[in-house]
This record gives sequence, C-alpha cells and structure tokens, in this order.
Amino acid sequence: MAPVIQCLTPQAVMPSFQCQSPMASLPSPADPPAKIEVPPEPEPNFLESVDLYFDAAAAISHVSPDILAQIKACNSIIRVQFPLKLPDGRVELVEGYRAQHSHHRLPVKGGIRMSLTVDAEETMALAALMTFKCALLDVPFGGAKGGIKIDPRKISPEAKEAVIRRYTSELVKKNFIGPSIDVPAPDYGTGPQEMAWIKDTYQMLRPNDLNSFACVTGKPLEEGGIRGRTQATGQGVFVVLREFFKSEKWMERLGMSVGIKSKAFIVQGYGNVGRHTIEAIVGAGGRIVALAEWNGGLVDDTGAGLDMAAVAAHHARTGSILHCVGATTLLDSAAILERECDVLIPAALEGQITASNAGRIRAKVVAEAANGPVTAAAEKRLAVRGVVVLPDLLVNAGGVTVSYFEWLKNLNHIHFGRMSRRMEERGKQQLVDALEQEMAGGMRFSHTTRQSIVRGNTEEDFVWSGLEEHMIEGWENVDRVAEERNCSFRTAAYLISIERIARSYNVSGIFP
Repeated sequence: MAPVIQCLTPQAVMPSFQCQSPMASLPSPADPPAKIEVPPEPEPNFLESVDLYFDAAAAISHVSPDILAQIKACNSIIRVQFPLKLPDGRVELVEGYRAQHSHHRLPVKGGIRMSLTVDAEETMALAALMTFKCALLDVPFGGAKGGIKIDPRKISPEAKEAVIRRYTSELVKKNFIGPSIDVPAPDYGTGPQEMAWIKDTYQMLRPNDLNSFACVTGKPLEEGGIRGRTQATGQGVFVVLREFFKSEKWMERLGMSVGIKSKAFIVQGYGNVGRHTIEAIVGAGGRIVALAEWNGGLVDDTGAGLDMAAVAAHHARTGSILHCVGATTLLDSAAILERECDVLIPAALEGQITASNAGRIRAKVVAEAANGPVTAAAEKRLAVRGVVVLPDLLVNAGGVTVSYFEWLKNLNHIHFGRMSRRMEERGKQQLVDALEQEMAGGMRFSHTTRQSIVRGNTEEDFVWSGLEEHMIEGWENVDRVAEERNCSFRTAAYLISIERIARSYNVSGIFP
C-alpha cells in the first residue's frame, strides 16, 4: 500500500496578550482562591498559547514586523500515513507528522513522540518551542518536532519497531532527516531503543553518509549515545531551580529562605524527566511531598517528604508508584497538583494547568519541566496570585543541550576526553609532586586525596560542565532581561530568543 504524504500550510495565530512583570507586587499564593476575581475568557489551545507568548515578547522587541512574521511562522510540515499490519491480519493506517519550524540554523532539532494526542497543531507548537529554546541557550539548531499518532503501550515491541522504521523511511524520502538537515531525539513515548532503530534505518537507506550516527540523538551508548543524556533534562531543571533559590532578591519577595534544602516540592510525572529531577532535588535536601502520575499518585502526610528510595524500588518492582508502603495513595491525579507546596513541577504533558484549575494551585513557584504545561490563560491567573512561573524554554532545555553534545561527538567520531584525559592527569601528577617537595616536614597527600586531585576529566565530566554552563547562563540572561524590561520570565525568555534569531536573519540576509 503506497503511503500518503501531505504537505500542510501552517497558519499563524496572533491574538493579543498582556505582558506580566515578575517584578510587580506579589500577593501571597496561599491566599484563598475564592478571593481571586479574574474575568472568564476562552482557553487557548497549545499552539495558540505559544503564539500568545510570542506576541507578548514581540510587542516589546526592537524587531521589525516582517522579520517577526518570519520568525513566528512554521517553515515546513509534512503529514505521512502508512499501513501497519496487525497480528490478526488486519491493516491499520498510522498517521505521523514532522514540523520544521525555523531554518535560521541548520540542522533543525526536536524529538519524536508517540501518542494518540498527536496532530498538526501540537507538532507545530512543539517545533516552535524548540526554535526558541535553542536560541535562548545559544544552541545552534533550528526547531523541529515529530509525532506518530499511536498509543505505544497498546502495540507489541515488534509492531512499534515496524512503525518507527517506516516513519523514518518516510522522513528519509522527504529529506526530513539527516545530520545536517533534521536531527530527531526522544520525546513522550519514545526512548533510546527507538532512536537506535531510527539510526539503523537511516544507515540502511543512506549507506554512504559518513556522519550517519549524527542523524539522531538520545541513542544508547552502544549506538553512539553520550553519557548523561538520560539524566540531562532533569539535571537541567535542577540547575535552574538551584540558581533561582540562590537569589536573595527572589527569596525575599516570596518570603522564603535561600536554598533548596527543606523546600516542599510536588512533581507531576515519574518518567525520565520527573525521576531525575526528583533525584537531584532530594540530593540537595528538598522534600517531595507529593508525586502524581496519569492514574493517581502519592502524598506524604508526615511532613518529612516521601521516601523516594522506597518509591523507586516499588516502581521498579510493580511498574507503578501507586500503593507504595509509607505513603498515601490518591487516585485523583489532578487534585494532587492543587495541594500546598513551595514548588510545583509539571513534568508530563502540555496543558496541565489551565484557566479552570489555576486558581486552585497553591504553589509559590511553578517550574515547567514539561513543554507547555501552563496555558496562557492560566498564567494570567497565576500572575494575579503572585505565583512565579519558571518557563519551559529555559527549565527543560537541558535535554537539547546534551543532545547537541552528542551530535558534536558523532560528527567528531571521538569521545569527549579521549585525547586529553591522560595528559591532564600527568600534568596534575607533576603539580602534586612539586607541592609535596615544597611542603615542610616531608608532608604527603593521602592516596585518596592524590587520586581525587590528579583525576582527568571523563566524557560525563565534560557533559555536566557544559550543561551547567548553558543552564546558568540561560537563567542569568532571563533574570536580567526580565528586570530590565519589566516583564515576566517567560516573556524575557521569548524576547532573548526572538532578538537572537532576528540578528541571524539580518546578518545572513535573504536568498536569493
């Protein structure tokens, strides 16, 4: 059966949006929701929310309207449809999309998700977020996103492999994948195994591409992946939270003490992002007071926080977080988000905090570890109540940052640190020897101290250093611009991205 491939024309949506300043007077987020009077308004969909956020930043930018229109528009999107033969002999048509939002930098970059919610608008919205996310952190990619409209939990591993390989072949035929063209990565419903299938399929169809390993990131280590990629998004979330909670200015405004230690966190989502975010928070002394999944969650009634080691062991044993000993199980996942806490971290899907439940959110800070979990209408209501939103463009950018490192590793055909580690160790060894010779009384470093000093940097060391640098610089820029331009963190993040992309267009010119 021949596949159906359809090119779609993206339509820009440009409603108005009022910029909210994080520097404005902040009422207490714990005020009773009944006292908050916000006029009702239509709930924007995901793409409309992204456009509203863009328009808020565009309104205070110094970029001309024609360039703004080019930055906002989705450059290309394809829709593919192909057959999947089921075990009972029936044939099911599978629908897929790939959007390339911006070609101001190449290749474009973005994940591939598998979900029944996948459609053209969602794909374009996610691709736009990738464009602005990469520009914000100065990662040299344009934005892209892909999706396959299928529930990966309801098909066999063999069927899933067939779907991924066929989808990849469609991308190859349309020139929508390649190390210098479009580089996918994992997203909701996909992971390292799916990325390995994509890499293998691409190599079969493009056998002469020397850089074929760089056609996709998020691969297993055995297939050209990079150490730290699995933890990268969660670690990036933690770095932004750590830097935010270092700010005496913001802690004073929120009536909180400096630092993550003892703060109460609620996390929605126990997938890759949520799990690694939790590990870092607990390691810094934070308390996870509730954890929500799609079918319910756990809450802590002791005040000490959930025993996350016990939760992890229970999840590994049963495949679910529910009914973990030592915690209270609630089946209403949405209600868990409305419990009192210092920080709420939505780390699942978009559209989790909307106009309908924003007034009941009792967190002081919302950190968007997922893409688009707070709608534009919800953010207005949160701002009225003094809730600070740390935006997805910054907070969850750790994944694409380390994907960038993996792409560079594949293009260079060598591990980071492979050429320098032993040289570093020899230099440090000479330094330690010289220090010992200069110390009076024949003092010597212990073996443990000597080993820790002379140890050379590994690939993972390079990854964590680069990730931390990108995330800290991103936070500092967003915080600075928000104060200078008297706008929200989200508007500041979009503004930085828009003006960087505009400078790229102005310098490169227009072809022909």
